[in-house]
Amino acid sequence: MILCTLLMAVRTVAQDNVIDEVVWVIGDEAILKSDVEQSRIYFMMSGQTMEGDPNCVIPEQLAIQKLFMHQAVIDSIEVTEQEVLNEVEREITMRVNQIGSREKLEEYFGKTSTQIREELRETIHDRMVVEKMQQELFGNIKLTPSEVRRGFANMKSEEIPYVPTQVEVQIITLQPEIPLEEIERVKSELRDYTERINSGEAQFSTLAVFYSQDPESARRGGELDFFGRGEMVPEFSAVAFNLTEPGKVSKIVETEFGFHIIQLIEKRGDRVRARHILRKPEVPMESMNASLARLDTIANDIRSGKLSFNDAVAFSADKNTRKNFGLMSNEMTLSSRFELQELPQEVAKVVYEMKVGDISNPFVMIDKKTGKEVCAIVKLKNRVEGHKATPSEDYQVIKDVMIAKMKQQKLEDWIREKQKTTYVRINENWCDCEFQYPGWVRQ
Repeated sequence: MILCTLLMAVRTVAQDNVIDEVVWVIGDEAILKSDVEQSRIYFMMSGQTMEGDPNCVIPEQLAIQKLFMHQAVIDSIEVTEQEVLNEVEREITMRVNQIGSREKLEEYFGKTSTQIREELRETIHDRMVVEKMQQELFGNIKLTPSEVRRGFANMKSEEIPYVPTQVEVQIITLQPEIPLEEIERVKSELRDYTERINSGEAQFSTLAVFYSQDPESARRGGELDFFGRGEMVPEFSAVAFNLTEPGKVSKIVETEFGFHIIQLIEKRGDRVRARHILRKPEVPMESMNASLARLDTIANDIRSGKLSFNDAVAFSADKNTRKNFGLMSNEMTLSSRFELQELPQEVAKVVYEMKVGDISNPFVMIDKKTGKEVCAIVKLKNRVEGHKATPSEDYQVIKDVMIAKMKQQKLEDWIREKQKTTYVRINENWCDCEFQYPGWVRQ
């Protein structure tokens, strides 16, 4: 039964002391005006653009979610509490990074971090159940190479995807040497911080704000969100998880990011919340110039044929590319091809003017993972100019487009079927919409 009627039902939201309006009912589940508003705020924060009226788009998406949640109950689809908590912490961290600080996040929503976290827990739980349900329903679509070729042959010209210019880049990096006296200077600073904290002269959080070189956590007094052992580099995790007394300051620990001291805040199961102060030794200009000079020699030897780039990669400090002859890997696509905007900015700037086979001059770049300055040279291994996809060059792109289209069609068929058998009521003030999936309202 599907109809559109005025819903007179209202619900008092005790915590806000306001009347909340029911805008849709799906089965025995209500969608409130406050649900729509909250989704709109989170959508805006994610930086996405929305086509259409939010008062039409958002309720429909929430309604579809209700359909999937109902099906998940029937099919006994569940997610674990730990999976949800992990995703909540990841989401909180992402939102804090977007807005600038935990305080700004609380101000934006007018709620405490605890309240935001609890609301997110429910939202993310439902989202993860929906994703798991969708995977069960639509995730088993497969295509053979012959099916992909036949599908491509039947594509209209406007349906063939355009593949932007992509490049493959090999890289060699050198980490400038840091003198022992500079390392000792940093350790001495951290020992001094520890003494001031232990003596009660200063708070860990205050020193983190003033001195930590991890900008994100420094704004929060060095505080990190809950993390598991595998979410931090091993050296950091080993020390953090060995702390047993809240407020206790760790010994100095060295990681690829620099040197840290850590203070335990609390443990919750197999997760830890802690503060840290990061200090990075400064690279002397002499060391930077020495590394650039060494790379210049290596680049000239490669150009003259004395050394191949593949062999020269043995000198590289980049352990992630060294085992693959320096070939950079695109974490977004899990391939070796990059669009220029997907490369580190310093690399993209150098590669833009290069020809295939060229070796760059040495340059300085920021290691994306550690935030440290490194010296580098790159080779442009391959450039594929922008073009319409072809089966020989872009088989996976074409296959992905075809599978996405098949999943979308299967999704539409499933929703239409559920619309016929699910009770739906829509507030008359929320009916005048062009829905993505017609069928919610039957005249």
